[in-house]
Amino acid sequence: MKTAVAILNWNGFNLLNKFLPSVIKNTPAKVDIYIIDNGSTDKSIDFISTYFPSVKIINLDNNYGYAKGYNLGIKKIDADIICLLNNDVEVTANWTDPIIELFKSEKDTAIIQPKLLDYNNRKMFDYAGAAGGFLDKFGYPYCRGRIYNNIEVDDGQYDDISKIFWACGACFFIRKEIFELVGGFDDNYWAHMEEIDLCWRTQNLGFQVKYHYKSIVYHLNAGTLNVNDSNKTYYNFRNQLYTLTKNCKENLFLLLLFKFFIDLLISIFFLLTKGIKHTLAIYRAYISFYRKLQQLTILRKNLNREIVHYNIYSIIFYFLGLKRLKKV
Repeated sequence: MKTAVAILNWNGFNLLNKFLPSVIKNTPAKVDIYIIDNGSTDKSIDFISTYFPSVKIINLDNNYGYAKGYNLGIKKIDADIICLLNNDVEVTANWTDPIIELFKSEKDTAIIQPKLLDYNNRKMFDYAGAAGGFLDKFGYPYCRGRIYNNIEVDDGQYDDISKIFWACGACFFIRKEIFELVGGFDDNYWAHMEEIDLCWRTQNLGFQVKYHYKSIVYHLNAGTLNVNDSNKTYYNFRNQLYTLTKNCKENLFLLLLFKFFIDLLISIFFLLTKGIKHTLAIYRAYISFYRKLQQLTILRKNLNREIVHYNIYSIIFYFLGLKRLKKV
């Protein structure tokens, strides 16, 4: 299987300087490494050309964000398996080998995520992806190893190869033919939750998303968009709404109605804890969503919607101690 690593970059000189050497050192020579550059204006591309000439560069003429940036870049990559890797991830020895072996043995597995640990606290799971992701009924993502801000120590409790609902966009491998089959990422997302939408659409076509514990990487997390940036809140809430509307199998009106009241409570909580900018970001997300609603409902009608997307009714109820489990 011809394999490639694709790193999306925008003005990421400091991150590339810090993390790219580990990728080059620990990735087999037969695996091509690409930088998909989103129109950087810093010195990152000159730096790569000078010090890492083996890395292939795909230059884009603008900053297209995560979703469209990868869509444009992947078209130019000749490989069967592509790893989408953030520029703030450190990889470990032989990190690609277990993933490729699993792809070889499981033809219906389309996407595989490695174990993601915290770069700054290496015994802890990473917030963004941990040991594989899931969604609750109302579209709030969580992971094995991380529910909301409760992050677990890695004691081997998730040392398995298992089916998950979504793989973290910081690092996952995908068959290129499947990426093309589902139409790649939805350009409307820009950033955040586009990988969840991609994984959902992939599963609706009958393919599987897996987690493999023997491949380990360390993620800095929020290296590109800081957790305190209100734009991160905006994209998270808007793209949750996009994803549910397009893909959920259940009664959409009732689901969005209940979600609206939950998000209203969350906005009040954010006002008290994070400030007015994050509260307004949720309201902006809803305004943007309603403007796109007609287009999203058309997409909904044209997409396969085959699977129930949750196994925890809501992580909000989870924290209240009212767990309700459903089979995925």
